[in-house]
Amino acid sequence: MRSATRCVHLRDDADPHAASVPPLYQTATFRQPGAAEAGEFDYSRTDNPTRRLLETQLAGLEGGRHAFAYGSGMAALAALLRLVEPGGEILAGDDLYGGTTRWLARVAPLCGVAVRHLDATDPERVAAAIGRRTRLLLVETPSNPRLRIAPLAALAAVARRRGVRLAVDNSLLSPLLQRPLALGADLVVHSATKILGGHGDLTAGVVVVDDEVLAERLAFHRNAEGAALAPFEAWLLLRGLKTLALRVEQQGRSAALLAHHLAADPRVRRVWFPELPGHPGRELHAAQAAGPGPLLAFETGDPELSRRLVDGLRLFAVAVSFGSVASAATLPFRLSHAAVPEPLRDRLAPPPDLVRLAVGLEDPRDLIEDLEQAWAGATASRTLAAGGER
Repeated sequence: MRSATRCVHLRDDADPHAASVPPLYQTATFRQPGAAEAGEFDYSRTDNPTRRLLETQLAGLEGGRHAFAYGSGMAALAALLRLVEPGGEILAGDDLYGGTTRWLARVAPLCGVAVRHLDATDPERVAAAIGRRTRLLLVETPSNPRLRIAPLAALAAVARRRGVRLAVDNSLLSPLLQRPLALGADLVVHSATKILGGHGDLTAGVVVVDDEVLAERLAFHRNAEGAALAPFEAWLLLRGLKTLALRVEQQGRSAALLAHHLAADPRVRRVWFPELPGHPGRELHAAQAAGPGPLLAFETGDPELSRRLVDGLRLFAVAVSFGSVASAATLPFRLSHAAVPEPLRDRLAPPPDLVRLAVGLEDPRDLIEDLEQAWAGATASRTLAAGGER
């Protein structure tokens, strides 16, 4: 089946009542056949029919054999740390979600794992940086929030030659637009809170692999540490996946309209969007992905103007996530990337004037009108402030 069809039609024949919608197994335990005989399910931390169905669906969409659902995107990322022994090293991109940077800076060293950041868009630089202790290469593409593009096939080839595993955070595009495993990645990570769930009503994370050894290690640690996604959230995520294809298409189309509108605005210094002419990696993105995703960012050149602009928006909620049906705006430097530790902020944090827009399912004409009224208010208040200072 093609991806859009697979989103709707679940391969499920386990329900004895042939329900059209998969039932929610909201239970912690399952009765066993006998005192000395274990059944197929015993405890929902280990396995649950609702979560298993979700994981089958996610693995199929990503083109892998095994998927593991976690309680959040950060829990999914944390699972990668269990694949790196103490004394090992993680190489990571230098444009990442702020929570990822915090985890790498403050948690990985406690586990005896070193971390270095580098420009993941340059495979030659990555190859030169890999050392004898390097065990994992972690990248986002497009990255958050500047939408930089990493060459996945080239990075996979470099990692494979050096015996390093490549993990790709695919939260921004979803498997409908990009499938890193097919490009050579070893692990794919999602914050399913975002596009996969799509409605802003759950938190979840996913890791997908094709390798049996990796799958066994992930399964063991998740069960031992109790990080698995709960049944109700798994059921919500199954429901969200059914509309994934429609949402991804509409949000990407609307994001492109807003990006082109902003690129033509003389008040905007720079727009970050993979499909715009002049965007770094534009051709590469077109070659390895089927669309742009719902995110764009732009710089005004003035952090205070950016703040007033975001505060003046009416349809865009000031919220730190993306991928929901409702649009959101944020200043990553102040919110989502405020988690970047102070020693790394100059290098790894986005510019303080950068505005990130997460486009939802509203009519894009209404979103453009909202931007225009916010611009008018922001520039007027800046003029008044400048007059008062004089």
